[in-house]
Parts: sequence; structure tokens; C-alpha cells
Amino acid sequence: MAGQLNPHLLLVVPLAPLAGSMIAGLFGTKFFGNLIGRKASHTVTILGVLISFILSLHTMSLVLDGATFNGNLYTWMTVVGLKLEVGFLVDSLTAMMMCVVTFVSLMVHIYTIGYMEEDEGYNRFFSYISLFTFAMLMLVMSNNFLQLFFGWEAVGLVSYLLIGFWYTKPTATVANMKAFLVNRVGDFGFILGIGLLLAYAGSMDYAEVFAKKEQLATLTLPGTDWMLLTVACICLFIGAMGKSAQFPLHVWLPDSMEGPTPISALIHAATMVTAGIFMVARMSPLFELSDTALSFVLIIGSITALFMGFLGIIQNDIKRVVAYSTLSQLGYMTVALGASAYSVAVFHLMTHAFFKALLFLAAGSVIIGMHHDQDIRNMGGLRKYMPITWITSLLGSLALIGTPFFSGFYSKDSIIEAVHATTLFGSGFANFAVLAGVFVTAFYSFRMYFLVFHGEERFGKEHAHHDDHAHAKAAHADHGHDDHAHDAHDDHGHDEHHGLAPGQKPHESPLVVTLPLILLAIPSVLIGFFAIQPMLHGDFFNGVITVSESHGAMAELKEHFHGAVAMAIHGVSTAPFWLALAGVVAAYYCYMINPRVPAWFYKHFHALHTLLENKYYMDKFNEVVIAGGARLLGGGLSRVGDKTLIDGLIVNGSAKVVAWSSRVIRVFQSGYIYHYAFVMILGMLGLLSYFVIFPLFAK
Repeated sequence: MAGQLNPHLLLVVPLAPLAGSMIAGLFGTKFFGNLIGRKASHTVTILGVLISFILSLHTMSLVLDGATFNGNLYTWMTVVGLKLEVGFLVDSLTAMMMCVVTFVSLMVHIYTIGYMEEDEGYNRFFSYISLFTFAMLMLVMSNNFLQLFFGWEAVGLVSYLLIGFWYTKPTATVANMKAFLVNRVGDFGFILGIGLLLAYAGSMDYAEVFAKKEQLATLTLPGTDWMLLTVACICLFIGAMGKSAQFPLHVWLPDSMEGPTPISALIHAATMVTAGIFMVARMSPLFELSDTALSFVLIIGSITALFMGFLGIIQNDIKRVVAYSTLSQLGYMTVALGASAYSVAVFHLMTHAFFKALLFLAAGSVIIGMHHDQDIRNMGGLRKYMPITWITSLLGSLALIGTPFFSGFYSKDSIIEAVHATTLFGSGFANFAVLAGVFVTAFYSFRMYFLVFHGEERFGKEHAHHDDHAHAKAAHADHGHDDHAHDAHDDHGHDEHHGLAPGQKPHESPLVVTLPLILLAIPSVLIGFFAIQPMLHGDFFNGVITVSESHGAMAELKEHFHGAVAMAIHGVSTAPFWLALAGVVAAYYCYMINPRVPAWFYKHFHALHTLLENKYYMDKFNEVVIAGGARLLGGGLSRVGDKTLIDGLIVNGSAKVVAWSSRVIRVFQSGYIYHYAFVMILGMLGLLSYFVIFPLFAK
């Protein structure tokens, strides 16, 4: 049933969460006197997201039958022939993103009822996450760069509000400002890329820009021999580096764990951080015309995938382990983009959204059971106390490391195969990075899993917060170089230590928390098996994602694909499977059988551990070089520009000129008539000389 989608129904998809957000934000807070209570606030926001999710599923069913929509709904203004419009482009890529965003958001909304139950900002939080859903939907549904940029900035703004939700907590306000500023760096590149395309294509509409791609590919940047399209694509990708936390603009994401756990699942699993991946996939017709831009994307993704994974190994905060896992997996998606395997990147985006949201929410469930203690060194043996959280965490971890038949296996193995097939510059390093990352991911994931759910019960005791390294750093705080990290962060906005009192036992979370875990675990296991054939080797993305014939990674993947079952069976004999198994076995040996091994590594590789603990000194580099340079530049501009030029020359200088001229003119303003008559005579003589005497001499 090919045809056009109903634009009015499409409009309801983003507006329903917006309406819920406005009702909860205005009438559920002190702004309008808290006219509605908690139950009404969470009901109206959940209802809005539920409507959006149902309509997204309906849209997906119609898109699978061939229906699409690409049209403008509202013209904001027309400037010199350029139309600034609000419009939707809904195809298979958009419909898939709509379903993922609304489903994960719905799960987070339900989960929040239990998680934020005791928080004073309960209604405000529901308003924020519903507003975030609206912003993300506007981003993915846009058909032009103006609306894309609006959604892009809106998710950044709301993430600022969510990361700093506990605004009385100093570490949270530092973290949200850090996220905001780092994203501004990426957004500067993003808007430059949009500006270049607008200047040379003359439009902000995707279809019109893509129609001129061949013409754009022949142009160079004025004054250089750089290809215009290469510069534009790299600028666009710099925006994606900020939003999707790619090296070196990744530094904001781990610190954003200062916000409540539900937003970690919403922002860092399915929505904001995947916006950059979605954008590059949407811009595939442009990126395919620049091998230089693709190589840049490939190398940046490789660095992020491998080196961010290393940082996950030494983390002791349960949320930060999952955060660094997110960074690494975003690197994998970016590597796939660089290999021209856009559909594989989007496929991993989808599978990752489910199992990473599951892991974040499971971490939150553990935090609830542990009375807000987040230090995995204080846990152990939680399996028998929290069975639902345990089994769902295990399923999420198995999906994350790429266990055959699990969703993560199909998407991650496809990325590794695509990278192996590409011949772009940097592909050798990328191939090594994605393979080594398999072992690293398995190691830190199951290190966390074993320390939390198995082994000795370490809760309900007096803890000195010794780390894994045989108590070698008893006097040194685990995050000693992190200005706003503590060994046991409190996920409810307080600085004092929380945890189980001596003799207390953990408890399973209520149904409102565990139900979303179960519902997220289902697609974490199954969605990859059912979606790989249509999304990667079928016609799901036909006409949506463009791949040049010179980039053969997808063709090679299709040639070797013989069904989901055959792929999983064959996967058992491949290097990624054995690397993942080695990572799990190594984690089990180091943390369950022989804990002296981590101590030995710490003793003999202390310098390496210090490097990892300080996150490669990227924060220090930004503070000294970037921020320091900005301060020097700002100081120079202040001294030379503000004080010398503006104050000294323009403001004070003009005042001095007026004062001097006033003093000169005042001499001639004596008040005597004969003085004025004398000046008049001099004036007449001057005029006569100019018009009569000088012309006579000239003859």
C-alpha cells in the first residue's frame, strides 16, 4: 500500500510529548502554584509518550508497506528567496528512529515513577524528559537543516537541564556546564558545515541539497585547493563528534553521570548521543563523495572505540563503567559510518539503544537496592537478592559483548566485517581497534557483572573503599584527579555517603522499575535476529541511504550473509567470539578466582594505571591549553580591544576630542559684538579671495 503518510498524525508524534511536558512543567511545579500532583504529572507525560509510541509503530507499519512523507508544514519566514520552514521527512530511517526513541523514552518514564519517588523535583523531572523526547523527535523527523539544527540545540539544552537536575549539588552544575560548553565546540563546526552547504546549494532542504551533490563535488573552498564537500562533511561530522561524544570531544559524557540514572538511559543510550550517528547516515549522499571525510570519520571512531574502552576497566562507579561502554560503542558506530556501512551503523544504533538502556536502568535498580551506593567494590552476591535485576543485567551484558544469537552480536560482528572489507586510509588501525575492543568490552563488562552479582557479599560493612589493586591505594581516593567524582556517588544529589547499614540486605526493586527492565531485555535478545536481514541485506533502506559502488563493504557483507542462524553458528568459530570469551574468562579469573592479579598489574603498571585514571589527561589538557588559551585570548582581547581600542580610543578618545574642540571654540565665543563683526569681515575677505582674487591670478 504505497502512498503518502498523514501529516496531521505525524505532527501529533512530537507534539504529544510536548503537551505532556508543558502540563507537568507549568501546572505541576511551583511556577503556577503546583496545581496538579505527582500522579497527574507522571500520568499526562507517560500518556503523551505512549501516544507518540503507538503512532510511531503505526507509521512504521505504513512505511514497511511503501508509504513515505516529505513535505513542509509551516513556513516560518522567507529571506531573499530562502524559505525557512518546518517540515517532516519520514522514511524507513526516520520511522525506525521514531520507534526506538519513543519506546526507550516510554520505558524511562515508567521506570522514573519508582526511581524518583522520593525526589522533590519529581514533576519537574517528568517535564524535562518529556520535553527531551519532543526535541529528539523534531530532530529525527526534520526534512531540512534549519529544523535539524533546532532539534540538535534543543536536545543539548534539555540535556543541560537534566544533567544539572540537582542544581544544589556543585558537581552536577560543573558537569552540566561542561557538557554544554563541549557541545558548543562541536556545534560551531556543525553550523559552519550547514552554512557552506547553504551558501553553495542555495537551500536548506535535504532533497534540494542532495540533488546538487554532483555539482558541489566539483567545487573547491575559495582561496584553497580543498574540496568544498570534504570541508562541509568534516564540519558536519565535528558536530557529530560533540553530540555523539567522539574523541576528543568525548569528555562531557562520563561526567554527565552526575544526573539521575533515568536520564543516563535516555540521553546516553537511545537518543542524544545517537543524534550524530543518525545525522551522518542521513547525509550519506554527501559523505559518499569524499573519501577524505570518510577516512577522518573512520579514524576518529577507531580511537574512540578502543581507548574509551580501556578507561572502563578501572572504573568503580557502576554508572561510569556503563558510560565508558557507551563511548566505546558509539566509536563502533562511527567506524561503521567511515567504512560506508551506514545501515550497519544505524543497525548497531538500534540494538545498542535497547541493551544499553537496559544496562543503565539495571544499574539504577542496583543503586536502589544498595541504598544509593554506586561503588561496585561494596557489592557482590546480589544475584540471590535481586533476581530480576540480575538476569536482565546478564542478558544486557551478553548482548553488549556480542554473544551469538543476541542482538549485539549481529550488529557488532557486521561492523567488524565491514571494517575488514574497507580499503580507505586508516582501515588497518580501524580493523585492529574494533577487534581489540571486543576483548576490552567483554573484560570490563563482566568485571562489573561479577563484582556486583557474584562472589563475596561486601555490603553492609564498614568500607575503607579500597580498590581492586590489593589495597595499594588505601589512602588515595579512587577518582583523585577527577574534580567532581567520588568513590560512591550518590545518585540522589547529596554528597554524603549512602549504602546499606551493617546487617542490612539488598532488596529487589518494585515492579514499576523491573517491568521496564524485562521489556527492554526482550529486544536486547531478539531484535537483531529478526532485523538483520531486512535492515542490512534487504530493501529496508533502499533509496534512503546512498553507498557508492567504489565502497564495497556492504556488497561483501551481503555476499557472505546466509541467514541469521547461519551467521550466529559461524560466529562461534570467528576471532571476535574467542576474543569476547577470553575477556569474560579473564575477568572471572581476575575478580572471582585470583584477585591478586589486578594487584600485580597495578604494582607493575602503575604509570599506565595513572594515565587511565586521569583519562589520558584530556581534562587537564582542556583546562590548561583550551581554557587557558581562551583566557589568554580573552585577556588580550580585553586589554587591546576593550580597554585600549573601545574604552581608550573610541569612548574616552571621542570624549577628549569633544572636550578639546570645546575649549578651542569657547575662545571665540566672547560675547562682544565687535569680535563677531571682525570675524564676519575676515570671512568676507576669505570668500572674496577664493572666488575673485585667486581666479585672477590663475589667469
